[in-house]
Amino acid sequence: MKGEICVIGGGMSGITTALEAAESGAKVYRGEAGWSLGGRIAGLARYFPKMCPPTCGLEINYRRVKRNPNILVYTGADVVDVTKDGGRFEVTIRKRPRFVNSRCTACGECVNVCPVERASDFDYGLKKTKAIYLPHAMAYPFIYAIDIQACKGKECSKCVQACKYGAIDLGEREETFKIKVSSIVVATGFAPYEASKLQNMGFGKYEDVITNLMMERLLAEDGPTNGKLLRPSDRTPPKKIVFVQCAGSRDRNHLPYCSAVCCGGTLKEALIAREQVPDAQITIFYIDRRVMGRNEDVLAKVEADANTKFVRGKAVKVEKGANGLVVEAEDTKTGQKLKTEADLVVLAVGLVPNTSNLPAMVKQNLDEFGFVLSSNGIYGAGCVSAPQVVATCMQQATGAALKALVWGSKAL
Repeated sequence: MKGEICVIGGGMSGITTALEAAESGAKVYRGEAGWSLGGRIAGLARYFPKMCPPTCGLEINYRRVKRNPNILVYTGADVVDVTKDGGRFEVTIRKRPRFVNSRCTACGECVNVCPVERASDFDYGLKKTKAIYLPHAMAYPFIYAIDIQACKGKECSKCVQACKYGAIDLGEREETFKIKVSSIVVATGFAPYEASKLQNMGFGKYEDVITNLMMERLLAEDGPTNGKLLRPSDRTPPKKIVFVQCAGSRDRNHLPYCSAVCCGGTLKEALIAREQVPDAQITIFYIDRRVMGRNEDVLAKVEADANTKFVRGKAVKVEKGANGLVVEAEDTKTGQKLKTEADLVVLAVGLVPNTSNLPAMVKQNLDEFGFVLSSNGIYGAGCVSAPQVVATCMQQATGAALKALVWGSKAL
């Protein structure tokens, strides 16, 4: 089956869509705003419920992408406009300068001489990198990039002098080009809900109040603490950990919907935390425990842990106490007001669809919460269409590839 498809987004849903379509004979243009494929998956400590690291799945799919001549990958690429041209779409792509080209061998000599540090967005600010950096340990392409907002530019040029391969070009410019395709798949994923909007929960005020995605990085082997669970404030193992579920989800003042993955994510993080800090005491405040199918086995395993306590109740406040942090909550079973001490507080924030930067034509297909609705040649895949786990993202991405192929065959 032939045709041309534009896939917007380079996470697991975008990778799956591109592979399924390209391996069926279509030409696929991949536009990823970041400097690497992999998306949020690349930053996870482990998959749930399989509890294996994401590196193996990414590596296998990267190999398939690299070997497939039907897939063109553009990183640092923003889709800025989409128009209808008869039965086809004209897509305008703006490619931002990376300032490092394909000659890069990732030797790291440029990093050694770079004098500037910047907060790592991949690690949610939990560590710093140099202004020239590798996006992450499983980056594709495996090439450095320069944060030009942090870089001193040509007045420094130490990285240029250090690179014996001539891979760094501080004068590289932005380029814009157009492609014509028969269908579009939007797989731009999600962003975590802004935790600073949760008044009284201490995020941004106390270093040891973090989000669930920050916890993933602290637990990950390639994370800022090299896989050791250490709290940000003093780099010591937390002995008392409190998880706050539905932090901003199922809340009319924030996100009115359930974000679907938070319960399972917290169970996974609690298990890994207990592996790393065997004497840690864990408290999980929840509204409901929404785990189904085989995931109930993981819930049963966590429930059976004597050091983990579930409290049905809504946490409303985090304050500084004499011995660390104090989480105030109400036990909705008993009506009792609780104060629980914590060394580390993890806010399980919800998922927000990454649609704010999509072109106007694509934004016509959004529901009331901003998730992508599929119709007439433009299809959503993964968390940009609904909160969901990795497995269902891949299933939906396969379906989106099929729909795009069928629509494309009509446009030929």
